[in-house]
Amino acid sequence: MKYINLVKELCKNVSEMEWYEFKENWFDPNGIGEYISALSNGAVVSNKKYGYLIWGITDNGHKLVGTDINYNVNIKGEPLEHFLARQLDPSIKFEFIEITIDEKRIVLLEIEAAKRIPTEFKKERFIRIGSSKENIKRYREREILLWDALKEDKITMINKSAPFYYQDLEFSKLFMYYASKGIELNKEQFEKNLHLRTEEGNYNILALVLADRNDIPIRVSVFSGTSKAAPLYSVKEYGNTCILYALEQILLYGDSLNIMQADEKNRVIERKEIPFFDAKAFKEAITNAFVHNSWITMNAPMINVYTDRIEILSRGTIPINQTIDGFFRGESIPVNEELATIFLQLRLSERSGMGVPKVIKVYGKEAFNFNDNSIVVTIPFNKINLISEKVDQKVDQKVDQKVDQKVDQKLSKSKIKIINLILNNYGISLNDIKIATGLSIQAVKKNIKELKELGIIERVGNNKTGYWKVIDKI
Repeated sequence: MKYINLVKELCKNVSEMEWYEFKENWFDPNGIGEYISALSNGAVVSNKKYGYLIWGITDNGHKLVGTDINYNVNIKGEPLEHFLARQLDPSIKFEFIEITIDEKRIVLLEIEAAKRIPTEFKKERFIRIGSSKENIKRYREREILLWDALKEDKITMINKSAPFYYQDLEFSKLFMYYASKGIELNKEQFEKNLHLRTEEGNYNILALVLADRNDIPIRVSVFSGTSKAAPLYSVKEYGNTCILYALEQILLYGDSLNIMQADEKNRVIERKEIPFFDAKAFKEAITNAFVHNSWITMNAPMINVYTDRIEILSRGTIPINQTIDGFFRGESIPVNEELATIFLQLRLSERSGMGVPKVIKVYGKEAFNFNDNSIVVTIPFNKINLISEKVDQKVDQKVDQKVDQKVDQKLSKSKIKIINLILNNYGISLNDIKIATGLSIQAVKKNIKELKELGIIERVGNNKTGYWKVIDKI
């Protein structure tokens, strides 16, 4: 089942990557040896334990067609596996595996990632450049990257333990979030399926960021000017809890920031409304920041709101096996593979890698700024009807007021507090809401009813065993 799921997941990707290759019936012993070298080296650069050469899948479209290759053959009187092993240096593990998917015979060659030094075949070293197999001599920059990857003791969200004082974690919010998306987590297997423990059995950093409580603040800072030198207008705190809920709340707050402006230019019948910024680009930038953030530092993405723009900073930089051009083209190489998979399961992101291109389409490549230890995405405000700098300053002051008013007045403070309580705990009871808000039970019921009528929340299931679901943002 493990390999069946692996093949199905890989087939969903738009293109092949450095650590796996699809073939139909192609079979050449020397070529296979070269692929073992390339995929073994590509796996270590991609931070994978194994690379894969997979037969029975089309190169274009990644369709399952099956294969009739026979790997139990002799090469000049010697079994294929012996022939390959004898030519490899250093010795690495590899194994042919047969599976059946949709009545199609699929063959996998599982290849161990290189360790300490690159894997070579017949004294030549190969590497993957995108989906191509190349002799590494022609690509010195990639050779340097490969050696750097081999030198590094890769620290990831999976193999790094959470602090010892966070080894008693609870995941009720994670279960409720999955339930709100119509997915049921297996209580006995979810830790294994989601990779929440290290090989030593400790909760890891991925478990920590998904837990009900953690020690990772996530803040949105609003400045009353165009730089950090301007007075700090407000700070919104969304962290110290499961990052899935923090993400929802930040997107909710972003909707509140996105003021609709009336464009009276060339008006004929209807007034045209123009938002401050592109909502889809903002969502992609925030989601990407969460998926690709270097959480192993226990530092969250940082969002700063100025009077002319929003800046979204994620910790870390592009993966070692990624290029700037590939990044801009949307060649998705997740920094946090397992976290990216969870976001895909919950439909918070997509596998096509179109998040970055969507931002570029609206704001251009200049929206991205690459630093040594961070990537910053700038979402500029599209303000209209500004006549002069003096007018602009007055508008900026009103914008700050309007931003805060929109959050607090579009819905009453009580309703917003109730929404935040539900986002933090979909299973919250009316009595819990009563205690948290200080409202009477009648007032709680009235606010709940009005939120349901507005189409913002709904009750899934019955009153005893069901849960709340936020179906529209403020």
